[in-house]
Amino acid sequence: MNTPSSNAVLPGVAPVHALPAALPVPWWRVGVMWFALGGLGLVVIGSFGLLAAALDHPDAVEAHGSAPAAVPNTPTSPAMQARNHVATPAR
Repeated sequence: MNTPSSNAVLPGVAPVHALPAALPVPWWRVGVMWFALGGLGLVVIGSFGLLAAALDHPDAVEAHGSAPAAVPNTPTSPAMQARNHVATPAR
């Protein structure tokens, strides 16, 4: 049988004992980790900014039974309002 032995070296491949040992890298030295944490931090800061803006300038609450606001009849009125005005019979 023609099988390679366990300590044979293939051409172009370094033997296992010749590879340098990988030293563990601390988590604070990994750049991608700071990228991920920075993105999450920006989202949290932005959400607090949005909350502050919403609390400072709340939207007005309208009653359900209120009539819609009167729309001025100007040449710049939207097309639907102009069409509805034409289709409404005179009172």
